[in-house]
Amino acid sequence: MASADKARSPSGQAGCVTARRSYLITSVRRMCPFHRLSSGVAYSSHLIQLALSTVQLPPSLESGRQKAMSLHTAPPPMAALQAWLKALGSIENEGNYGHLLLEQVGVCDDALAAALRPYFESAHLDAREYFHRQLGIDLHPDGGRAAEVCYPNCLPETAKRGLFGEVMAGLVTEAYQSEFVGSHQWIVPIFLFRNHDDVENYLWALKADPGRAREIYGRHGTDFVGISLDAAGEVARMIVGECKWRRNLTESAVASLLYGPKVENEETGELERDGKGIWYEINRDSPIPWGLRQLQRLLELKDPEGYASAIYSIDRAVLGDGAKPERTDMVLIVGNGAKRRDEGDCLIGWEELPVDYTAGYALQVVEVILKGGEELIAKLYSSLWRGT
Repeated sequence: MASADKARSPSGQAGCVTARRSYLITSVRRMCPFHRLSSGVAYSSHLIQLALSTVQLPPSLESGRQKAMSLHTAPPPMAALQAWLKALGSIENEGNYGHLLLEQVGVCDDALAAALRPYFESAHLDAREYFHRQLGIDLHPDGGRAAEVCYPNCLPETAKRGLFGEVMAGLVTEAYQSEFVGSHQWIVPIFLFRNHDDVENYLWALKADPGRAREIYGRHGTDFVGISLDAAGEVARMIVGECKWRRNLTESAVASLLYGPKVENEETGELERDGKGIWYEINRDSPIPWGLRQLQRLLELKDPEGYASAIYSIDRAVLGDGAKPERTDMVLIVGNGAKRRDEGDCLIGWEELPVDYTAGYALQVVEVILKGGEELIAKLYSSLWRGT
């Protein structure tokens, strides 16, 4: 992780110069959206001077490096993970398909929740600050009486379990990257939870009327995005994940996740999978997922200097003036093991690339098999910021 952290934020004079130039180039592009340069053509000095004279730089670029707030910075709690989960991984299909089975061997107690808490708080911090600001809730400890509506503590249990699965995607990606297909150095600079519109609607209504509790619609778009940076700080590869929680990971439940729910065939009257599950969503996803653009916008907002090269490289890819980042798709399912499950049993085959995956990228499957997972989630989410 040391090398990944080094690549995460350019430092020193050379890094600041590169970051400054990249930010200026990105700004020029946005000032002149119809000015298109072919891939590999350098921007001329007069365009940079134009940016210097017309673009207002972020305070962090004018006054030097400042600590970026609300980015995800907590490292995975490796000791706790090793005591909690046993890892069994494999790489097949000429290095293009990875399968990682994580089976619970430790207990889901208060000590585990305490060890996971910093990572989960870090993952939710940006969304927490955003939603509370939208609701007019003061997070300062001297801000007055404690808020009754707090993200993510006050969300319905079903929503918390979905969030748990998405945070687990980031956690296992960072913690077990050496076990993943390609052994790339992944980082998760920020999670995309603030883009969940229905959570904002829910919290707004709940603040006005605590009796209006209801279930929450899922967030549209990419469940999870991580990136791998090259030596210049540009995005060389992205990992794009579909992350699903189920209370009981039976074969039928997993089939519904992968292939969609059963619906009645109008011609035969038989119940058949509708085909709109995980494989359907992954196979038809755009080459540059919407989640990567959302990630870029958050990096622009939170740390435009530290991630200037990454921001610029995403812009070039979106505009078609640069190569698209290489891609790894990930499918993560997490939940309690079925009663008749034997140790080491997998719900998605590990020997060969699943035939239903046709997107053509590297694929990483992760199965997280727990015991009493819902109790852990309730314990963990009630403890975040100690419920305040």
